[in-house]
Amino acid sequence: MTRRASTNRSLFAFVVLALIVSGIDPHDRMTWVLEVLPVLVGLPVVLSLYQRFPLTPLSYWLLTIHALILIVGGHYTYSNVPLGFWLQDLFDMSRNHYDRLGHFAQGFVPAVVTREVLLRMSPVTRGAWLNFLVVCVCLAISAFYEMIEWWVAVAAGVAAEAFLATQGDVWDTQWDMFLALLGAMTSVFLLGRVQDRQLGSMGVEQIGAGG
Repeated sequence: MTRRASTNRSLFAFVVLALIVSGIDPHDRMTWVLEVLPVLVGLPVVLSLYQRFPLTPLSYWLLTIHALILIVGGHYTYSNVPLGFWLQDLFDMSRNHYDRLGHFAQGFVPAVVTREVLLRMSPVTRGAWLNFLVVCVCLAISAFYEMIEWWVAVAAGVAAEAFLATQGDVWDTQWDMFLALLGAMTSVFLLGRVQDRQLGSMGVEQIGAGG
């Protein structure tokens, strides 16, 4: 087993362990299910594609971090995560901003995965159009997630308040999408070259190259 494969297996195992631990006596069981659902759906997909479509180490590390953000938020509910309270006290904030971190990651992490998929499976080449499409996809994901929150709120009523984590902010939806947009743009700007080097080391060439 290569070092890269061993690291990936460790990351997968760590996410599964964190998921199990977070499911032990969570703050609210329904909120836990809703918050970790992307992990419950995404992890089997990543594992099933691991041999046929292995991702870069960067993607696996970021997916792990994103999963942990969701898992922690699911266990405590986003409004009650201790890290958020610590930052709230440290910077004298008006609310627990852990959910802001989650929505920034909702753009930052999918941007890396989307960019990799587009480079490897579409004719889109590196450049402005690739960056634009990556950001658009991430913003679409964020908007769809806000629709899911809306549907859950309509179906569950006040029982969905912990899942929504608005904390009385009437602009919470707009903030969520803006932070996802900011996260996607930051990711494209900071990590594009890192990802390109890793794709090169894996021997992966974009299908649009030389076309």
